Amino acid sequence: MEEERPYWNMEMEPILNTPQMREIQLAKLRKLLQRLYDSAPFYTRQFDELGVRPEKIKSFEDFSRAVPLFDKERLRAMVVEFGGDILKVIDQIIPVSVDDLMIMATTTGTTGVPTPYPMTQRDMEEVWGEAMVRGAWRAGVRSRDRVLFCFALSMVIAGIPTMMGMRKLGAMAIPVGAEAGTDRILLMQTLFRGTVYSGTPSLAEYLIEKCREQGRDPKDLGFRLLMCGGEPGAGIPEVRERLESAYGCRVFDAGAGFGFSCDHEEYQGMHWTADDLAYYELVDPETKEPVPLEDGAEGEALFTVMEGDGMAWLRTSLGDIHQVFVSPCPCGRTGFRYKVVGRTDDMLKVKGVIVYPSMVEGVVSSFVPRVTGQFRIVLTEKPPRVVPPLKIKIERGEEFPAEKLSELEAEMKEAFHARAKFTPEIIWAEPGELQRSTYKGQVFERLYEQQ
Repeated sequence: MEEERPYWNMEMEPILNTPQMREIQLAKLRKLLQRLYDSAPFYTRQFDELGVRPEKIKSFEDFSRAVPLFDKERLRAMVVEFGGDILKVIDQIIPVSVDDLMIMATTTGTTGVPTPYPMTQRDMEEVWGEAMVRGAWRAGVRSRDRVLFCFALSMVIAGIPTMMGMRKLGAMAIPVGAEAGTDRILLMQTLFRGTVYSGTPSLAEYLIEKCREQGRDPKDLGFRLLMCGGEPGAGIPEVRERLESAYGCRVFDAGAGFGFSCDHEEYQGMHWTADDLAYYELVDPETKEPVPLEDGAEGEALFTVMEGDGMAWLRTSLGDIHQVFVSPCPCGRTGFRYKVVGRTDDMLKVKGVIVYPSMVEGVVSSFVPRVTGQFRIVLTEKPPRVVPPLKIKIERGEEFPAEKLSELEAEMKEAFHARAKFTPEIIWAEPGELQRSTYKGQVFERLYEQQ
């Protein structure tokens, strides 16, 4: 049966991460460079200033040496240059007119100017939608499924663009959105019995709490799989185990590029499913020098979307730090894999030790149910530098006695030292004290902004 085929795209996915695919990528990359030089004013000027000639790019090494990366700092500078008119900025960096765009999405913009994701119909169907469907198919989503979309539908790319892109799979969309709040999300799930949850892992955890407050078992919601993304969580073993245990189904991790985790029992990272659509690189976060893709390599991820119109990204960084694995996955599926280590925006330095929120979450989650799993990293000065000790506010578990907190604190400090190489100051909070969110989970309490 067609529904039992291993991949959505049986032409391209079987040859991901192969020499044959590298030839396809290089040809597409050279074509993209010429297109941007001819049709995107920003790149015309930049290439001329740097002496870059698209026809002289003969290899991936030529490409990495000749073309600068495009990151949030470059975007912010252009927004200032064009007087805050982000549409003019977009018109400079894409090879089509803004009049040709079908939809505009952005990042949340929590650290400044939101990164825009302008898309044409072609972007939606042949790039973003194609990549989303490839991952969903690998996770087991089929046309008979009903997908409860719980990502924010307001602007973010994981919301409406992903829902629209998934149309080609044929599954029913239930677009409730994070904005609706937990009560309405649970109501819509009760009414329409979605089989697939699509949303952040922190919202999935919040729904567990709300179900239990209502005397309901999360398993009774009826999901047969959870597709989580938008933040770390589904890739953290303790969080993943908690979600799978509560809902009684498999959890799949997605995002930070065109990646989706596989169904192997042990988390293997996310398979990059889009070599023919986007070229992937790693660079050193500080020097921006290329980092070879080999097992265990870490660096800042860059994406070049070779088939895009509005999404014609060129060595674009979204600020994610990845660890890659290029050896075959035990699951047998194609595509190199990557794990999200953290974000450049969220990186902290504690006595020379690099700390990411995902590391803190991993340790805290390992102590559930003695703690609820909710925490905040308390910052008294602007990061990344932190004067030790790093302060972490943690909720004790609902049933955990307050008189035993000193013992638990000592145990947790030992775990932080062993697993994350630093010893924090722990500030205890009561169960339910830390505010929950239906959007991305909040991990920082920035006291320096209140001073």
